[in-house]
Amino acid sequence: MLAPLRLAARNPTAGARVRDFEAAVARAAERAAALRVPRDVRKALTTTAQAFAAPLEPPARARAVEASLARLEPFAAPGFAARALGRGPGEIAGIGAKRAAALEKKGLATVSDLLFRLPSRYDDRRDLVRIADLEVGRRATFVASVRTADFAPGRVGRAGFRRVLHALVSDETGSVELKWFRGGEAVKSMLEKGKALLVTGEVTRYRFSKELVHPEVEPLAEDAADGAAVATLRQIVPEYGGPEGVPPRALRRYVQGAVADYADLVEGHLPARVVAQRKLPDAAAALVAIHVPESDADPAALAARCTPAHERLVLEELYLLELGLALRRARREREPGVAIAAPAARRRRAAAALPFRPTRAQARVLDEIAADVAQPHPMNRLLQGDVGSGKTAVAFLAAIAVAEAGHQTALMAPTELLAEQHERSLRRLAEAGADATALRIALLTASVPKREQKEIRAALAAGEVDLVVGTHALVSDPVRFASLALAVIDEQHRFGVLQRQALAGKRADARAPHVLVMTATPIPRTLALTLSGELDVSILDELPPGRTPITTDVLREGEGARVVEAVRRTLARGEQVYVVYPLVEESEAVDLRAATERAARIARAFPDVRVDLVHGRLDAKERAEAMRRFERGESRILVSTTVIEVGVDVPNATLVVIEHAERFGLAQLHQLRGRVGRGAQPGTCLLVARGATDGSEARLRALLATTDGFAIAEADLAIRGPGEFLGTRQSGRLPDLHLADLVRDARLVPVAREAALATVRKDPDLARDPLLRRAVALRWGARLALADVG
Repeated sequence: MLAPLRLAARNPTAGARVRDFEAAVARAAERAAALRVPRDVRKALTTTAQAFAAPLEPPARARAVEASLARLEPFAAPGFAARALGRGPGEIAGIGAKRAAALEKKGLATVSDLLFRLPSRYDDRRDLVRIADLEVGRRATFVASVRTADFAPGRVGRAGFRRVLHALVSDETGSVELKWFRGGEAVKSMLEKGKALLVTGEVTRYRFSKELVHPEVEPLAEDAADGAAVATLRQIVPEYGGPEGVPPRALRRYVQGAVADYADLVEGHLPARVVAQRKLPDAAAALVAIHVPESDADPAALAARCTPAHERLVLEELYLLELGLALRRARREREPGVAIAAPAARRRRAAAALPFRPTRAQARVLDEIAADVAQPHPMNRLLQGDVGSGKTAVAFLAAIAVAEAGHQTALMAPTELLAEQHERSLRRLAEAGADATALRIALLTASVPKREQKEIRAALAAGEVDLVVGTHALVSDPVRFASLALAVIDEQHRFGVLQRQALAGKRADARAPHVLVMTATPIPRTLALTLSGELDVSILDELPPGRTPITTDVLREGEGARVVEAVRRTLARGEQVYVVYPLVEESEAVDLRAATERAARIARAFPDVRVDLVHGRLDAKERAEAMRRFERGESRILVSTTVIEVGVDVPNATLVVIEHAERFGLAQLHQLRGRVGRGAQPGTCLLVARGATDGSEARLRALLATTDGFAIAEADLAIRGPGEFLGTRQSGRLPDLHLADLVRDARLVPVAREAALATVRKDPDLARDPLLRRAVALRWGARLALADVG
């Protein structure tokens, strides 16, 4: 529509030559005003249509063209749609300033937030039932008239007595009571005696009668209870899981107001080829189909989010996610790195000199790492493997290759205890094969004496240390490297992005070191598919020979005698025992006292063996000495907090007792279970659950079902959902997913990734598509500026 107006503005005679110019402009303006666009846009379009409602003389036409362009051009400016969708909820009809402020505080800060607040379920109100046919336990919709409605005091849980709204409604077949324990004031005005209502809700039983608690009611016209008004209300109605304090009916009204005024501003970015192949609607039509379903829609498919409309929006989100990952990967591949072409012979000699034979999986991963570090751009590889699969040995052999080329390796662990354990393990490997495995190793943590820290920093700067192991101390300002070429980050999910970035930036020149991220918490394949957009993934899917299966059992409160007997049998065989207690931040002092008391009771119960207690508040020297005593077999029982979760390797430890197992996460429990069964003798894990929730019971069932770390990870993802699985610390890597579910929508991840890779191959920086580039930047925010450090 703007094109003919612009032409007429440049050449006033052009409008005169166009047949029915005014009628054509008026029709175009009317069609545009009928779209789902903001009220200010609609008003401008309606005014334009009226201005050209009749033929105009040339001077009047010129003035109308000029005025119309002045009104409409701001709405055609680049970025208007995004700015409009970013308006506050107060722009929606019926939302006042006070309600808008409340919505913003509850996470519904923009029109876009309302548009993409997808329904949590749908009510099928097409089939009305009679009150006599209401079934307990089912949702139903029926028409009824109000007989009585009033407040009465009633007990509400532990809150005591409060005013409860009671309404008795009836039809020709019977009557039923409706109750509102909260929000009754807002409903009371609709419950005039004799008023006809459309009622929807779940039917429950109270004593000997049926009732509906907090049903949704729609007033009907006086004469329309059986007429056309009811027919128009027979539809599939979306229900929204609203934030606390926002009534579902009000939230539905706000969302549908956003759809009516803004849906057609939502731009789709999915490639046309993908849309055509998968027969998907455009983005605006998808939103309408989800929020305002057609009467012949399938409510089950809508509720399961498996309609073409849902697929379109999910693919849009995944596509922008994968584009961001692809852009980060492409940018990383252009960064200068440290090419390490170390002879493979040294690495092979070192591998042959180890006290065990590396698995085929370890050899394969080492080849992948060697190929990566030989490139002139930095490696960014995720190494994941189950507990005991040999990740530390892979890191050690990689450090050998780096040292052979004259460079340095840093290994950063999340806790001092884990750093200390890594340093001891790596030192044992370095000493195992004489010259073939010789490596100059140092430990740098906050607990290392100041004088020793200074000496280690000087040795690092002088190139006299090949491999330094540490915690956050490695990223502090005084630490300088002669030539850091490989940064190994263990249990990366326990670090913030900026900490990882700081370690990866520890070179004096502009070249970035290679990064190897290790995790003993397997990432489910559905998530690994997504993460592989920016990370190369290596998997150690083979355990070293000799590892025996672990037997897992769940014990409940009151079965302490079975625990004591299991410990007694284990000690009688000359083996060792872990007893693990949880530490939670809110009650750490209480938990620590419980663990300390438990250690004392165990020592009294088994006076012939040494019992040690290890926790994060112990002095580093005491903690290290206690761990060494357990490793040497001088102490037979180690009572511990989860500081033993990762990295402890005591082959003679065959029993782990996990107290309050219901308080641990699934991945954590699997890690703790992996502390036993690391030698020739089989391991046993006793999970002592002293409480239960649906989530904790699901975790315990998953542990009983399998010892496969990847199957455990899939179960963990299914129990917690992808958002919680990734955790808040992952927020620096991936933007939150609002629509996609990486469990439900796993099949769409490769579709989105292939589309994103194809787009970036054709247009590496998206320079030819500024709208798409802006959408990716908006989706990712500052995350695209962070270094790609896993």
